[in-house]
Amino acid sequence: MPSALLRRPAPGAGNDGDGSSRAARADDHAARAGTHPSAHGRGTAAAFSLLLAGVLVVIVASLFLGSNPVPPATVLQGLLDPSTDTQSIVWGSRVPRTLLGLLVGSALGIAGAVMQGQTGNPLADPGLFGVSAGASLAVVLGVYVLGVNSMLLTLGLSLAGAVVASVVVFGVAALGRGLASPVPLAIAGTAVSALLGAVTSFLVLRDPESLEAYRIWVVGSLSGRTLDGLGWVLGFYVLGLLCALGNVRSLNNLALGTDMARGLGESLWRARLVGLGAITFLSAGAVALAGPIGFIGLTAPHVARALVGGNHYRLLPASGLVGIVALLACDVVGRLIGGQAEVSVGVVLATLGGVAFIAIVRRAKLVAL
Repeated sequence: MPSALLRRPAPGAGNDGDGSSRAARADDHAARAGTHPSAHGRGTAAAFSLLLAGVLVVIVASLFLGSNPVPPATVLQGLLDPSTDTQSIVWGSRVPRTLLGLLVGSALGIAGAVMQGQTGNPLADPGLFGVSAGASLAVVLGVYVLGVNSMLLTLGLSLAGAVVASVVVFGVAALGRGLASPVPLAIAGTAVSALLGAVTSFLVLRDPESLEAYRIWVVGSLSGRTLDGLGWVLGFYVLGLLCALGNVRSLNNLALGTDMARGLGESLWRARLVGLGAITFLSAGAVALAGPIGFIGLTAPHVARALVGGNHYRLLPASGLVGIVALLACDVVGRLIGGQAEVSVGVVLATLGGVAFIAIVRRAKLVAL
């Protein structure tokens, strides 16, 4: 995503000498961003109630609706008794993809909120740190060099590739003019992603077997995925959540501008490093499980921000809930419109996400640096 499209610096981010006026401007910014105590109340509770109800609805829909029509009573019986004839449909397909949808959707939504808070770019998503590109290259190398054809090994390779790519991006950015500005991170992420994407394209064009494996994996889907290796991903997910929780205060301070954040005692190196850890661990696990799924990390934080405000203590969990609703809803739509073949959730999200992207661009007031 072009790093030149950044949010206008927040009022009060400069180095004015009047401490009282600076504090007043900070309070005004916090109130408008939804971090002022008066922003709490029934509106936030209602928003979270709505999101939780939406999660419950999409879970039920994911379990009871599919390309293979099964009566609701039969599905319910299958859920209660795995030994029934519908075991392969209910417990072999719908339950695993519903669980994966909960995990992947929440991970991408939270990672997107952290990414936008770290970069100050309303059009940023977790892929900007090279996570998807690194995972893609690792999967292709596994097939091209090692002949990997196991889902479990593919998951491990994609995890490793995503983590390595993020570390490289952070290292390249740190070698530049420092991490006080989010611009070096965005530029490094764009450059590394482009390089890894070029190498991946070169390999898949040379080897038909690699191309076939990459074609299946890169679409982004919950269909056909198993819970094998879920323990690895859960570990990454927990680490990512802990890093995101540890980054909340920093994200709220960074929203005031880097100068104000420094004035509040914020360590920018620590803030960037912990934020990168949250984005990497959450996105790497999600990409490993379902492939590179776009638009959730971009759109979920915007929807959540409209519902609960800009305070990241509320924004992060709300973004996770929005991500779950979006992913499972699109997965169900793909099952129903595609017949027996189904339409991958990545394709449905790309179609619907394009419309949401246009709406976000029209709504966001972007300026060039």
